[in-house]
Amino acid sequence: MANIKSAKKRIKVIDKKTAQNRMVKSALKTELKKFDAALVTEGADTEAAYRNAVSKVDGAVTKGIYHKNKANRKKAQLAKKLNAAKAE
Repeated sequence: MANIKSAKKRIKVIDKKTAQNRMVKSALKTELKKFDAALVTEGADTEAAYRNAVSKVDGAVTKGIYHKNKANRKKAQLAKKLNAAKAE
């Protein structure tokens, strides 16, 4: 445990930021799972699920959770899955 006041404050701040990052990651994973579920059911909401997933990925980049290249790779993977589902 830290003894210096500023170090104690840094621990508090890091805990707070970790919690916020965890919330963003969790919401992102949930949207990705919803997109995968929409692909399996092949309903009309596949496009909406895709847009929501892409939006969450972009939000993760804005908040610094994902690197922009990782986000672009993830969006390309999602688009590839969507196009493959449409082709069937």
